[in-house]
Amino acid sequence: MVLSEKQKKFIDHYMKTGNAEKSYEAAGYKSARGNAHKLLQNTAIQNAISIRNKNVEKIRLADLKEVQEFWTNTMRNTELETKERLKASELLAKCNGAFLNRIEHTNSFPININMENFTEEELRRLSKMTKL
Repeated sequence: MVLSEKQKKFIDHYMKTGNAEKSYEAAGYKSARGNAHKLLQNTAIQNAISIRNKNVEKIRLADLKEVQEFWTNTMRNTELETKERLKASELLAKCNGAFLNRIEHTNSFPININMENFTEEELRRLSKMTKL
């Protein structure tokens, strides 16, 4: 469905203010009370607002490629301090998986094992393991 000029003005104003009644009046409609909310329920209006919201989000949020380009430019900018350039290179390297985080787990709690049901061979193997 094609939007009228008034509907487009309504959407423009509504996107800026979030106020349906003021947007209704700003678009040139009369008698905003109640009618503004009816216009908001119009499927074509809802779709247009939804599309605009998605476009605003795309513009507002940087994607990963843009962030990586920023870090690369910062890293290569010889006018910046070395500290800033190193931080940018570190973030870029982390983003590209250049660093591995090693985690070491140690247990310091007692383990109680009932050995009554073990064979002599199993007990010997366990004994060798604890001597390591």
